[in-house]
Amino acid sequence: MKFTKTTEQDSNYTDLEKKDISEILKNINKEDKTVPNAVEKSIPQIEALIKEVVKKLKNGGRLFYIGAGTSGRLGIVDASECPPTFGVPHGMVIGLIAGGDNAIRKSVEFAEDSKSQGWKDLCDHNINTNDFVIGIAASGTTPYVIEALKKCNEHNILTGCITCNHNSPLSLTAQLPIVVIVGPEFLTGSSRMKAGTAQKLVLNMISTSIMIQLGKVKGNKMVDMQLSNKKLVRRGIAILKSELKIEEDQAKKLLMKYGNVREAIRNFNQL
Repeated sequence: MKFTKTTEQDSNYTDLEKKDISEILKNINKEDKTVPNAVEKSIPQIEALIKEVVKKLKNGGRLFYIGAGTSGRLGIVDASECPPTFGVPHGMVIGLIAGGDNAIRKSVEFAEDSKSQGWKDLCDHNINTNDFVIGIAASGTTPYVIEALKKCNEHNILTGCITCNHNSPLSLTAQLPIVVIVGPEFLTGSSRMKAGTAQKLVLNMISTSIMIQLGKVKGNKMVDMQLSNKKLVRRGIAILKSELKIEEDQAKKLLMKYGNVREAIRNFNQL
């Protein structure tokens, strides 16, 4: 099987420094429009991975994202949004990045090249066979991620990945690979662009679908969200007004009493 590294192929555009801003923006947008179609082709792979993650989480397991650079940051963003959006514990979905927390804001040189640190980082969280690990790397060649998944496989821990190259070392290592081929970047090799967008779209699909399957959504509403700011309190009140057909004052009182949209609905229906 040939490894095709499309993420490093030469851009379809040349002389970028000679183009005016409007032309640059239109061409970036033109390239970005191709990403959802690329993701669509990978839906069967995404579905297969989600089914296995749901099984693990229903049995008390956890989901880990592990990556480097942009890929690692995207995993951390998705993991960090799960507790406030769906009311799940912070330890259910965990994002790890090569170089540790410092790498979230600043690049840590050569951190992604370590062949041992990824597994060490997972072991710091007492990784076990109840868990599921998704490696994220646009190129599919990041040692930090690949070697971590190899160790997971050796320890009978289920693995998946999100990458953007056919037959990459990462996609051949993961048991449930997701491969989204977005083609050359507008800026040659800048995989934070189309590849990063593809990874973000796939992560959205994974976490949202999982939480729906876990019963964290009612209808189309986030009934288990944490009321951690005024915006979310207002959203909770609006949900109660719509769901229970009540006035705003009553909705607000219910929400303040029970502190959770689901509990407010449940207790109202038992009156």
